[in-house]
Amino acid sequence: MDVLKAYWSAPELATNGIIFLHLLGALAVGVLIGYERSYHGRAAGIRTYALVCVASCLLTVINAYPAHWFGGLSTPPGLADPTRVMQGIMTGIGFLGAGVIMKEGLSIRGLSTAASIWMTAAIGVVIGVGFYGAAICAALIAVALMSGVRSIETALPHQTMMHLSLKFPHDRTPEAADIRALMDKFGWEVSDWTFHLAQEGTRFEYDLVLYAKAPTKPIKLVEALGRLDGLLEFRLSPTRS
Repeated sequence: MDVLKAYWSAPELATNGIIFLHLLGALAVGVLIGYERSYHGRAAGIRTYALVCVASCLLTVINAYPAHWFGGLSTPPGLADPTRVMQGIMTGIGFLGAGVIMKEGLSIRGLSTAASIWMTAAIGVVIGVGFYGAAICAALIAVALMSGVRSIETALPHQTMMHLSLKFPHDRTPEAADIRALMDKFGWEVSDWTFHLAQEGTRFEYDLVLYAKAPTKPIKLVEALGRLDGLLEFRLSPTRS
């Protein structure tokens, strides 16, 4: 009972309340920066930036209250150093998170999953140190970000980014200007090009990065590409994680 009272005493609750305010500040900054990246169609958006910012804040702010570690029952300095354990855990989790990030063509997927794994590890560390209130707040923020932000992110104004790969026989390859005109016709602007002469000069490939400021239906472009003379193969994919 004494241990439980130590974890839920008035000073502990006040400390967790201060930590919660720090987490809200980190959440606001992460959402702001993430929305800027999401608006420009980057793979890492609101969820990824917010999760990383909140997790970093969580691990940093608890170091300001060493007297509250383990409910105030921690051993004297020099006998135990939880920060070393934190460093080892978060470094190892970084490798685990990297394993779920996949590159499919020109698209990158799994960034939000990797950020959520890192966030979960941070919450586990904070629970181990004894900041249960802060851990619960961080867990609620993480769940809200992962479950509710995707639909909000889609509804907010943003630029739609797509990657398009086109393959033609070398002797039937249209000019780049014709490809650009086709993209413009359906509301897409070409922001970058990659050209590739393949299969011993018998095939020519275009890789395009497309973006649209206004809502655009990719299916119309797909239908037009299906009727494009000489086209052997194409791939249209989003950039979102």
